[in-house]
Amino acid sequence: MKVALVTGGGQGIGEAICKRLSKDGFAVSVTDLNLDQAKRVADEINIDGGKAIALQVNVAKRNEIFSAVDETVKQLGDFHVIVNNAGVAQPTPIDEITEEQYDFIFNINVAGVLWGIQAASKKLKELGHGGRIISASSQAGVVGNPELTLYCGSKFAVRGMTQTAAKDLAAYGINVTAFAPGIVKTPMMFGVAHEVAQAAGESDEWGMNQFAKNVTQGRLSEPEEVAAGVSFLAGPDSEIMTGQTLIIDGGMAFN
Repeated sequence: MKVALVTGGGQGIGEAICKRLSKDGFAVSVTDLNLDQAKRVADEINIDGGKAIALQVNVAKRNEIFSAVDETVKQLGDFHVIVNNAGVAQPTPIDEITEEQYDFIFNINVAGVLWGIQAASKKLKELGHGGRIISASSQAGVVGNPELTLYCGSKFAVRGMTQTAAKDLAAYGINVTAFAPGIVKTPMMFGVAHEVAQAAGESDEWGMNQFAKNVTQGRLSEPEEVAAGVSFLAGPDSEIMTGQTLIIDGGMAFN
């Protein structure tokens, strides 16, 4: 049985990825800053006939990701795929950005991905069988979005690290890719829309519409639709792909 570790697996897109990879036949290490949420997802997978464990991980802490990968191998017996999914978002008008906001977003969205790439690379080289490193970029990592300077910058950085790591790790049979969701029905997205709406004195629905109005398909994405794309990147049908960012956004950024 192949083994996948997913960061930020306790809710939203991460939860959907964990459950989809389980259905694909993976044993899943569900990691999240919130251990209770990770345990809930792992329990649901196990009840449904899959195999999962839950680990508490702060992705901004390099040693915690390395430890999580080690513990995953210890408990599940192997390791093939990491999905660096954990991330945060908040509106950051260009003139109002603080050092604290910069550190918060970049330590999670950029450093958290880098530590995941490093930890997976080290373990996959030790195991000697290659594997997949898959990281979360965003539609906002393909096209700049208004008032999301730090989030966009962090997600553009993920694409750059993905391309470089793909070249550095190809000789070891490690494929490195990213996925770029659009406006997805998740707690994080609803939180961003709420902040935008509050600042404008409008309703939460208005806030969501500000993001959704430019979607070609005219609707928001479901977490399960993003997870289907990650399933492809983790599976055998994407063997020839590396260094690429798969855009899964309903038609927002055409590249």
